[in-house]
This record gives sequence, C-alpha cells and structure tokens, in this order.
Amino acid sequence: MASTQSLKDPKQLHVAMFPWLAFGHILPFLELSKFIAQKGHKVSFLSTTRNIRRLPASHLSPLVNLVELTLPGVQELPQNAEATMDVHTDDLPYLKKAFDGLQPEVARFLEEESPDWIIYDFASYWLPAVATGLGISRAFFLMVNAWFVAFMGSSPEDLIKGSDYRTKVEDFMTPPKWVPFPTKICYRKHEANWMVGNVYVNASGVSDAYRSGMTIKGSNCIFIRHCYEFEPQWLTLLEELHHLPVVPVGLMPPETPTNVGDEKDDAWITVKKWLDCQQKGHVVYVALGSEITVSKTELGELALGLELSGLPFFWTLRKTAAGSANSTESPDSFSERTRNRGVVWTSWVPQLQILSHESVGGFLTHCGWGSICEGLTFGHPLIMLPFLVDQGLNARAMVDKQVGIEIPRNEEDGSFTKESVAGSLRSVIVDDEGKIYKANAMELSRVFGNTKLQKKYIDNFTEYLEKKRCVAAVDHI
Repeated sequence: MASTQSLKDPKQLHVAMFPWLAFGHILPFLELSKFIAQKGHKVSFLSTTRNIRRLPASHLSPLVNLVELTLPGVQELPQNAEATMDVHTDDLPYLKKAFDGLQPEVARFLEEESPDWIIYDFASYWLPAVATGLGISRAFFLMVNAWFVAFMGSSPEDLIKGSDYRTKVEDFMTPPKWVPFPTKICYRKHEANWMVGNVYVNASGVSDAYRSGMTIKGSNCIFIRHCYEFEPQWLTLLEELHHLPVVPVGLMPPETPTNVGDEKDDAWITVKKWLDCQQKGHVVYVALGSEITVSKTELGELALGLELSGLPFFWTLRKTAAGSANSTESPDSFSERTRNRGVVWTSWVPQLQILSHESVGGFLTHCGWGSICEGLTFGHPLIMLPFLVDQGLNARAMVDKQVGIEIPRNEEDGSFTKESVAGSLRSVIVDDEGKIYKANAMELSRVFGNTKLQKKYIDNFTEYLEKKRCVAAVDHI
C-alpha cells in the first residue's frame, strides 16, 4: 500500500463512507460522497452487496468507488434482508446484530487502504476505536437534525449510561433541562413508550443510545444535515453538550433530475400525465417512507381519510420484503371508489418530480428529516403523521414553525381516525387556515431550496476535510 499512497496526488483526500443499513441514511451518505468527489477527492463507499446493487450508480463520479461487504447471516432475519426496508420494525435489532458482524471486514479495508477520513453513522459504535488505532480521522455524519441528538442526552456519557440515565416515559414528555432556551420539542406519550422500549434496550445486545454515545465520544467532529439559517441555537447547543466541532453540511436540497433514465422514464410519463390533469395546488402527495411498519388498521384509516377529504391524492405505497410492513392492502372497494381522483402507486416513484409539480398542494409525510427537507425545498405545507425515532420531534418543530399540522392522535396508543386525517388535509389544502401554512412553507423554501446558500456549506465542509485531516487523526487518542 505504501507505493500506491506515494503515487497519489498529495492534495487529494481518500474519504471512506460507511452508513447504517437504511436507505434514509444510505442515500444522504451517497449524496455527500458525490459532493466530496466533485472537489476532486477519492471516495470509498462501503455497504452490503445487495444495498450497493440497489444504488443509482449510473450518475456517480468515477472517483466514487462502491465497496461491497458481505453481511453475516443472522437466524432471525429473512433471507437477503440487508436494509431496514427488508424487515419488520420489530426485527431491526437483528439487522443491527448482523451489521456489527461487518466489523472485521471494515477494519481490514481501513488497514489495507488507509483513507484519510472515515465518515460513519450512529450504529457502528465499534468503528471509532478501530480508526483511532490506525491513525485515521473520524467523523460522525448525522442525517437527522440537531434537536434529536441534543434531546437524547446532555453528553456522550449520558447516552452510554442508557437506561440507567433515563428510566421513565415521563422523561421524554417534556423538553430536557439542559436545553437552555424555550422549546416545545418533546415526545407524545405513545412515542415516549416506544423510545423507552427500543432506544435503551434491544435484541442486538447493544442499545441505540450506547451506539450513539460511543460513536460521538470516539469522533473528532460531527457533520450534520443542518444550517445556521434554520434553528441555529440547536447547533450551538450540540457543540456545547458534546465538546466537539459541529460542522453543518447544509440541507442538501435535492436536484430534480431532468432525465430519470431507463424504465423509470415510463413511470414518470404515466405519473406526469395524471398530475397534469389535476387542479393546481390541490393534490395531496402521500409518502410514509419505505422503512415504517404501518398496521392494517392505520392504513385503513388513512385510506378512508383520503377518501373522506374529497381531495385528489397520489399515494406512494411500497410493499417491502417484510411482507406486512407498508402492506398494499386497502379497505374493500377503496381503489374502485376513488379511482377518478386518486392514485395508489406500489412501485418506484419519482418523488422529486412529483413534489416539483404545480398540481401538488401538500405533502402528507412521516416526518423523516430527509422528507421534510424535500417537501420544504419545494415550498409545500406538511400534513404530519410521525411514527418512530426523531419523527415526533421533527413534527413538533415544524408545527412550531407553522408550516403544517399534525394529524391528531390518541395520546395513549397513537391511534388516529379517518375523520382526523380528512380534517387535517382540508385544513391545509383548501381551508383559509391553510394559507398561513402555505405562506410559511414557501418562505422556508428560500432557505431549504436555496442551492447557492447550501453549496457554500458543502464548500466549507470539504474545506474542513482538507484542513483537518492531519490534525483530526491525532485528536482523542
């Protein structure tokens, strides 16, 4: 390897990227890889074989090298399950167990290739120690926003303590005492129950809180999908809590492709033809991600709510390999009754093109941070139906910004009704109440969709990589 290193451009970095096995994480990591490569640096993108082969690799720079890893088998996982979209939510701990089995292969790659940087996700708690021993600079890349990590603990040590530190559901239902400014960001009771039962204990043998704490503790810095033009106080707080440089990479606004490519062109032609026939600003775009397990009852109420609203809708409902997750089953005769004003799409969908279409008037979302960024890039008000992890906190933050409303739920069990769905949709899309949400969402699009502003963040991020590669390698040893 020494001879190979001596031949490379001394100014060119080699950056290794290693995301968690969820496409909501993999794709932002891939976007960041493209930005690094555009600056002339070499990138090695590490993931499992099946996930690598599901990537849109045709648009990658030749400087991005896709490195296939073999995911060890775990008895509790379905065959060929290599991403969160392949498993039921309840089986995610077993995917983390398999992910931990990648450690020897990743360590071997780092030892043989000696990259300047390794940028990783929350799950690989074992990786900072490996990289430290090899003198490689280390960064934790957060695709979620700053308030989620700040909410979870006042220090890496608190996260590592886990359930010894937070034991009660009530601990999650009010803003933490270490947040020094006013905020309404906290969990509902049904969300807090899930957090206590899943974040601080799971069948992988290592809790998510411990993973995050060890990852932060072993890092030289934190890169985050955020910017100072939107809720900057959380970025400052994150630095103060974790005593690490927090470097925003911007909101990474998506580029709407002019040519989707291959067979996907046909899908867009079909979708666009339907959208072109709809009234401007009246279509509800519905997408709950590919990694959320939605029960049959919840799907039924959502479907009936869409019907009851009377609004045109485009619902992307992808059936996952987990079978029951995001099941495509809908109530009896639903498709027949709504076929003249609604579409239920069960395969790949060109989300960015749909969101950019003038007929779309609102986005019914699960409130994943990436989906929020995409919706607000195009100035769409949000109808919010959060489920897990950071989504509830994201919804509270967006409600506070008055860019949309949450669909009301039962506080105890999180259930919702067709009436609450229909009422929420009409409030945002057609009622006078919705004017303020639309205006505020459009105002925020000047930040979220400002490609010139966000490019500056990418420039600053890559400059940080270049300047800090030698310094960071010896920090925290």
